[in-house]
Amino acid sequence: MNISIFGLGYVGCVSMGCLAKQGHMVIGMDISETKNELINAGKATILEKDLDNLIEDGRSKGLVQATANVDEAIKNSQVSIICVGTPNNEHGNLSLAYIEQTARSIGSSLKGSEEFHVVAVRSTVVPGTCDWLAELIEEESGLVNNEGFAVISNPEFLREGTAIKDYFEPPMTVIGSSNERATEIMKSVYKELDAPIAVVETKTAEIIKFVNNSYHALKITFANEVGNICKSLGMDSHDVMELFGMDTKLNISTAYFKPGFAYGGSCLPKDLKGLVAIARDNHLNVPVLESVSRSNREQIRRALEIVYESGRRKVGILGLSFKEGTDDLRMSPNVQIAETLLGKGYKLNIFDSNVKVSSLLGKNRSYMQEHLPHLDELITDNLDDVIVNSEILVVCHKSNLFSELDSKYPNKVIIDLARNSNKTSENNYNGICW
Repeated sequence: MNISIFGLGYVGCVSMGCLAKQGHMVIGMDISETKNELINAGKATILEKDLDNLIEDGRSKGLVQATANVDEAIKNSQVSIICVGTPNNEHGNLSLAYIEQTARSIGSSLKGSEEFHVVAVRSTVVPGTCDWLAELIEEESGLVNNEGFAVISNPEFLREGTAIKDYFEPPMTVIGSSNERATEIMKSVYKELDAPIAVVETKTAEIIKFVNNSYHALKITFANEVGNICKSLGMDSHDVMELFGMDTKLNISTAYFKPGFAYGGSCLPKDLKGLVAIARDNHLNVPVLESVSRSNREQIRRALEIVYESGRRKVGILGLSFKEGTDDLRMSPNVQIAETLLGKGYKLNIFDSNVKVSSLLGKNRSYMQEHLPHLDELITDNLDDVIVNSEILVVCHKSNLFSELDSKYPNKVIIDLARNSNKTSENNYNGICW
């Protein structure tokens, strides 16, 4: 099938590579010439395991291309997948400015079209957005919704670092649609995936990502608070949560139930804020959901307090992105740690082999420039240099490189935020909540 993808950021680029792997002809559309040039050179626009290989392979087979021309993208596709950003505004609501602009552009390009076109919204949006976008496309194209085109919801469940595996092995494929023709077309897009296809009401599909990610955020903060309590009682929190996770009948899943550091990234914080904003807009009180981000901030404060209490001023941060295996700095609690310590006059050295300042793009780059504008002077891929020049090591990622730091460097204070050791807090080693 011929498919166009609007927005070549994280979700868009991963979707492009995976759809091409399935044999679909994929044309990406982005206003960023840099991203388009990368795709047309057979390179991914973001760092993600195995994605470069998928883009390069798709490009070599003639299945992948990118353009800044909306008309070209629409003309060469039967399905358009919208993957543009929907960031939070100052009140926590999702901004739909980019998605509105994209829908109007698609509508304008569909004007006079005689072929049925499916517009699949993969971006996270509030319930009712697809209906609104259909009205915009009707207005711009002159076509009738559900006759000349249809707008459906098709949320993604991709985790950074494991996005390719998540795409090909999803828990389910969700299609939110009231149009049978569009539904059958989208089923054929994903027919090779070994996962159930759930066809639901459009609003149900639109809200599921909020619910999923808000619950994931809740799971992380719940495990962290349990960890803090266990540590105060001299208990191993991982033993406790391992026992907790054995109940697969009521507790459902062990995913995320690992005491550790704060969550971050572009999904959990945004979608949690978005769900709380939806509740507030409907005059509902959601004290548990509202408290999740406060508890997450408390975990960052706890980490900083341990640094302050060490009495040492030269700090090495091992891992800056919000999780290992990615270069995504957006809403990374590790960036918040670095920014706060710099503001208090600490001397910082940062190790993260995945973060290349010159390669950061888009929102990722602007986030770095806002919070750590001089990052290129602080960061290195030489671990030994960071260790030598630091008195205290704040370990933010899980890696074999960091598993024996406390024994190798007994004169350094080790603050482990990622459970690189199963030791308790003793001597020069300090686990944040175990």
